[in-house]
Amino acid sequence: MQHTGNRDYLWLAAILILAAALRIWGLNAPLWYDEIQTLVSHVNLSWGDMVQSYSMNHHYLHNIAAKISMGLFGDAPWAVRLPAMLLGMGTLAAMWFLARDIAGSAIAHITTLLLALSYHEIWFSQNARGYTGLAFFSTLGMILFLRGMAAPTRKIWVLYGLCLAAAVFTHLTGTFFFMAQGVLWLGIVITRAVRGGLDAPTLRLPFLGFLIGGLITVLLYLPILPSLYHTVSTVAEGSATDVMQEYQNPIWTAAEAIRTGIGQAGPLVALVGVAVLVLSLLGAVALHRDAPYFAQITFLHIGLTVALLMVVGMRIWPRFFFVDIGFLMLLIVMGVRISCAVVALFLGGERVSRGLFVVAVIAMVAISAFLAKRNYDFPKQDLIGAYNLVEDMRSPGDRVFSVGHTGPIFSEYFKADWPVIFTNDEYDAAMAEPGPVILVIGFPARSFRDVPQLATDRNAILSEVGYFRGTLGDGDIVILKRD
Repeated sequence: MQHTGNRDYLWLAAILILAAALRIWGLNAPLWYDEIQTLVSHVNLSWGDMVQSYSMNHHYLHNIAAKISMGLFGDAPWAVRLPAMLLGMGTLAAMWFLARDIAGSAIAHITTLLLALSYHEIWFSQNARGYTGLAFFSTLGMILFLRGMAAPTRKIWVLYGLCLAAAVFTHLTGTFFFMAQGVLWLGIVITRAVRGGLDAPTLRLPFLGFLIGGLITVLLYLPILPSLYHTVSTVAEGSATDVMQEYQNPIWTAAEAIRTGIGQAGPLVALVGVAVLVLSLLGAVALHRDAPYFAQITFLHIGLTVALLMVVGMRIWPRFFFVDIGFLMLLIVMGVRISCAVVALFLGGERVSRGLFVVAVIAMVAISAFLAKRNYDFPKQDLIGAYNLVEDMRSPGDRVFSVGHTGPIFSEYFKADWPVIFTNDEYDAAMAEPGPVILVIGFPARSFRDVPQLATDRNAILSEVGYFRGTLGDGDIVILKRD
């Protein structure tokens, strides 16, 4: 563990203050589909009803925290999102301690500052879901795993078990991260046993941590295990018939993660992807001596998550890799530093290396700050804006229909009297009657595929009367009308 002075803690405090300001700004923006669905189907239920069944939408530990927050502060969007924001801040602090442990205070400052400015980190810290909690407990788990493998103690591994249980109870995909660490630990145990260098603490204490975490997780999920098994075992059925088949392609997942981060598609996505991969590998080389397991766990988690999701036939959402952003950022920073050192070999040595690294850090900070501002251009998904516009513009006799998966949200949450259209047949039946029709289309990329006749009519008999941009992928809302 690196020595830390008071000045280092002042830097950390300053970075966290900046991060808090960036996350408070816009925290009260309109809720999007998943957030509202969480409220309607889970958080707004009684405490007893919240643990009656399993759903992929139920991030249990986060939802408990959100319910407590709403009990204290009301149901404004900022109150619903407060737990996610606080856990996002906690993730930054945890990453600072992790980076300090394995790379020193200066790298910890740089990595945490970049995460404070990160588009994705801000976006998810303003998202009333469990992903920042998953990242927080996983980052603590990484700290404890690395410390516990270097100097095993019962306290470290008991705490590790608690982090494991908290992560998995927050989101089931938390299992993949700790599974990656378990696979690595088994590899270490087998290798040392074969070489005759296996010591008892390396075998017993990590096993204790995994055992404690596993038992607590089973106990927490025990009331809903049958429902959990049924949901997971049938997830492939929905994915197989999904019109958005690209969601099951890991290449799409990587491209979408980059696209949302840089705000555009095209060749730049591939270039950024290659840069991230190369710099991460260089960072792994740079950290191998002081933290040989860190990069292995990061890459193993990404590969294991992709493999397991493909096996069960589940969509590979970019958000399932949110926990890796901090780890990849640390690897990238180390990769940039080693790249500067290599270039300096041809230009003048250590002094040139430091100068190049300072310039590179300034550039990374400037780019991150520029990209972060897109968080504030639009809401994640402006459902309330679309609802208000339609209710204000509709005339007596206008029939309003919502198209796609946002339809039930308009009905259940906004209490709109809008029938929902999911299929071509339902659309044809609605349009068969004469008179003005208003169509509110959420998730347009998906909805236009689900209802292909709507896509055809969009350029023929329908006119666009409203368009609401969203920072969420496919989060725009289109309003069309037939007079």
